[in-house]
Amino acid sequence: LFGEYGVRYSTLAKMCEMGFTANTLVNMTEEEIEDLMKTLVEIYRMDLLIGERYGIKSAVRAEKRRLQENLEMQRLELLSEAERKRIHDDHAFNAHAITAEGVSSKELRTDDPLIFPGSSNADGPLKGNDNSTQIIAQNNNNNSKNGHPCHSGLMGVPDVHSSDSDERKLDANCKQKRRRSKEAREEGEDRPREHPFIVTEPGELARGKKNGLDYLFDLYEQCGKFLSDVQRIAGERGEKCPTKVTNQVFRHAKHTGAVYINKPKMRHYVHCYALHCLDSEQSNELRRMFKERGENVGAWRQACYYPLVAIARDANWDIEGVF
Repeated sequence: LFGEYGVRYSTLAKMCEMGFTANTLVNMTEEEIEDLMKTLVEIYRMDLLIGERYGIKSAVRAEKRRLQENLEMQRLELLSEAERKRIHDDHAFNAHAITAEGVSSKELRTDDPLIFPGSSNADGPLKGNDNSTQIIAQNNNNNSKNGHPCHSGLMGVPDVHSSDSDERKLDANCKQKRRRSKEAREEGEDRPREHPFIVTEPGELARGKKNGLDYLFDLYEQCGKFLSDVQRIAGERGEKCPTKVTNQVFRHAKHTGAVYINKPKMRHYVHCYALHCLDSEQSNELRRMFKERGENVGAWRQACYYPLVAIARDANWDIEGVF
């Protein structure tokens, strides 16, 4: 620590006798080091040279700076490693998503700048034989039924040799997909695919492939029973008992055969069930009103927020605590 700062061996020996180490000195402040030198002079009658005084302070400052730089380098290395891992995970996720949409492994080209922008070559711009070349973003599942391999999340370049009729048909299909996607967002659903429920009045049986709201609320009642089972099992084993429906409860439900109970579905409508429990009359009135209007379940789900927020405000509850 003091090898190149002109501190005499006798001074270092006295500091060691006092119990100081290099780590102790590095973690001391300027004032504490000044007190140390005063102790050497006044109590131990050491004749400290002026160069030694500044040498001790300079050595400690230099060591602190070196340690700080090492910590900063380690932090930057960790950040760089995390960024590399994130980019790798993003590429792996993109490749998995593309493969899941139906693209074979032979069709995946890692040097394709449209799929993997990071590996694109700046010397090779896209060129077409005519003005009809354009890049179209496909925002839905593949359109294999119509004969066009349009894949979700892919950017494709139409064949410049295609006929005008094929181009018009492709444009019409893409516009239809965008229109469907816009309509799905306007329905108030957070997911592109709506859960199989329809708005029904209390006690009404749903017809067709979709289930009614009584069935939806019954799923939450079953979740409560599964929660009680998990709490009982955890108590018998001496483990920590969950106080609400967690992933452990969903796993237990799946293990017992209730595969129709899943977390996305239960989380999606949990505030609707909260309103049903806190104010069943208002919940039933909303169901009747939206059934008469012919509204879909997404609009009904959105409307359940407002009375629930009003109940929490009147009762001075934390809205998160309702769930």
